[in-house]
Amino acid sequence: MKKVLVLEDEANIRSFIVINLQRYGYDPIEAETGEQALDRLREHPDIGVALLDVMLPGIDGFEVCRRIRASGAKTGIIMLTAKSQEMDKVTGLMTGADDYVTKPFSPSELIARIDALYRRLGNTLENTGGALISGPFRLNPSNRVFEKNGERVRLTQTEFAIMNLFMSNPGKALSRGDILSAIWGDDYAGELKIVDVNIRRLRLKIEDDPTNPAYITTIWGYGYKWGS
Repeated sequence: MKKVLVLEDEANIRSFIVINLQRYGYDPIEAETGEQALDRLREHPDIGVALLDVMLPGIDGFEVCRRIRASGAKTGIIMLTAKSQEMDKVTGLMTGADDYVTKPFSPSELIARIDALYRRLGNTLENTGGALISGPFRLNPSNRVFEKNGERVRLTQTEFAIMNLFMSNPGKALSRGDILSAIWGDDYAGELKIVDVNIRRLRLKIEDDPTNPAYITTIWGYGYKWGS
């Protein structure tokens, strides 16, 4: 059974999420605080997706997200944010989250996001062929290693999938919609902004000068492409 960490300090919301996860065949692992969440992740290394509430006493959801990414774990991360807190969405994505869901949310929306993320995690683990090489970069789909000048660059599952898409389509202009559909799925109900934030995060990791990108270039009013 697929495990999902549920970090939420409000008991009624956590119970609501847990009941719906169980109804759809998931195995929820509960945590009330950020500290508990980190303990649960150590106890259950096979957790595939983590739902992290942003506003928590002590270690908040952002810090839990940072620590998961710093550990190198392949866990998918969905942030739970308040509808009015627009910056929380961007901050969550910049710290390494794969997606976000705004409160209040319906059970069907939440489960759809978890299903989509689990599918994406599974797809990125498949061996999709030989290594892709472009300039100083080498991407190996079989072992999910991405390197620049022979040095490994640590990417999230989503970032790796985006780089695979770019390097498989060198010089091709990809619209934000193209990228959203290819990475998040045709039925994704979120905003196009998630593409832009992930591109910003990728540029910080791979560009020599992220403010003047040479590899992931912008097609103004349309999208992005790999190479000039």
